[in-house]
Amino acid sequence: MANIEDLSRRRFLGFAGKAGLTTLVAQAVGVNLGLVKVAGAASGKRVVTPFSFAIISDAHLYSIDNHKFDTQLADAVAQVNAMDPLPDFVVFGGDVAQNGTEDQLVKGSKILSKLKVPVRYIPGEHDWYLDMGDAWRGLFGDETWSFDHKGVHFIGLNSILVKDFWTGAGLSPKERMTVMEMLESPIAGPWGVHEKQLEWLEKDVKDLPADTPIVVFTHSPLWDYYPRWNFQTSDAPEIREILSKFDNVMSYHGHVHQTLYNRIGNMSSVAAMSTSWPWPYPPVELAFPETQMNRADPSIATDGQGIQLINLSEDFTGLVQYKPFEDSLTPFMQDGFKVPV
Repeated sequence: MANIEDLSRRRFLGFAGKAGLTTLVAQAVGVNLGLVKVAGAASGKRVVTPFSFAIISDAHLYSIDNHKFDTQLADAVAQVNAMDPLPDFVVFGGDVAQNGTEDQLVKGSKILSKLKVPVRYIPGEHDWYLDMGDAWRGLFGDETWSFDHKGVHFIGLNSILVKDFWTGAGLSPKERMTVMEMLESPIAGPWGVHEKQLEWLEKDVKDLPADTPIVVFTHSPLWDYYPRWNFQTSDAPEIREILSKFDNVMSYHGHVHQTLYNRIGNMSSVAAMSTSWPWPYPPVELAFPETQMNRADPSIATDGQGIQLINLSEDFTGLVQYKPFEDSLTPFMQDGFKVPV
């Protein structure tokens, strides 16, 4: 078994979890694909009909005609449409817009309407705080939802809610939106799903058996990655507690604009790349196995951005294929080894 320090960072890796172990396997897949195998259900009681779905996230469209982010989102749509076979559906992980204006949201809706498969949406903070989600809801529907598909229960939550900081301060809608556009969000404070959604979630999963495969989508991570930048969800512990009865839960999120993996208890979390720009990694140690992209090349406009394709197998193992627009994923480890999760 190879020593971690001696492992070559020249190949991408996949990792899969079963029966309390994560297995890291070298993948000879070339430079445009990173593979992440997310922990599967160990009980074997519930069988999933294998299928795939895709994630597009964080378009951050501006009110500028023919902006480069428009083209990049259209490229993401074309990339999904070119898949053979097509995924069963797409989830958009939040932040269609940059400033929350209706024209930005409409522009995103028109581009995403070109997808050949159904789309589900969750909001990001950039979509929401100009009009408190009115335009977003009118275009994309409810921000909290669930549905069943081929043996899997899918859940979408609005994780970017904050307590009212604007009324007492007499802020205009535009000023409120400007506050929420700040990366560190020092005025608004931590985001969360808040009480009503926690109650909804508890009712939604109350009667589901423990071996039901669960996939949950939020804009922000359901763990404390880097709270200073709101790379967290304040009531994530409550969400994890509600979902703790299930054998295994997969969590997918946007917001961080980078590849990322973490596991807490029965929940595996995977981040989505954006179609707009890549964020630098914050100054914290990443959870092993440190799935990290290279620093984006500033001479390549779309480096560090892309989409995600997830293939779910019969045993509820999720194989996440990062599909960047350019060569942006860090070559990882050459040899395979096992570590506890």
